[in-house]
Amino acid sequence: MLAYTMENACMSAITPSLVLDYLAALRRLPHSELEVIAKEGHAEGLPIVDPQTGALLHTLARTAGAKRVLEIGTGSGYQAAVLAYLGAEVTTIERNGSLAGEARERLLRLGFDSVRVIDGDGTEGYPAGAPYQAILVAAAAPRVPPPLIGQLADGGRLVMPVGDRYRQDLELIYKIGKETSKHFLDPCQFIPLVGKHGWPGPK
Repeated sequence: MLAYTMENACMSAITPSLVLDYLAALRRLPHSELEVIAKEGHAEGLPIVDPQTGALLHTLARTAGAKRVLEIGTGSGYQAAVLAYLGAEVTTIERNGSLAGEARERLLRLGFDSVRVIDGDGTEGYPAGAPYQAILVAAAAPRVPPPLIGQLADGGRLVMPVGDRYRQDLELIYKIGKETSKHFLDPCQFIPLVGKHGWPGPK
């Protein structure tokens, strides 16, 4: 999770209206279902992204209006549910097979049956669902995984923390045609992204 709040995030990268739009949409969500996801996630010790951090990530990636969104790090399924309710075709990847199964069952039970939950290496992305207009990565890697950049649509955005295990910078990647541009935002701290193009897992 992020180690800073919205107040000291890089506000030049987003506009207040986008944040307010996201927070307004969040208030319209079916909170009974989201509360179940949050409650069950907390019971399992899974972090839930707070609304301000969620607003930052979603507005940076311009998920509102995105047709296809890829999320790396399913966790409880909370953010996938938010994305689905906002109208996106969501693919979410979780490397922990048991967590992926629990999130899949939870989302189906609560009516989010359009969310595709994949059990696998998030650093490889999911080519079968590409291209994606937005990619959100909820864990930090030494560099942006090349497969994820390759799966971005023309005009797409990727948001993820990049750095070492203890300190990272939030990065925003734009893709125009075959070219990409990189924007460094404020320092942050997320859990490690484990996988082929991230950090090695426990031995």
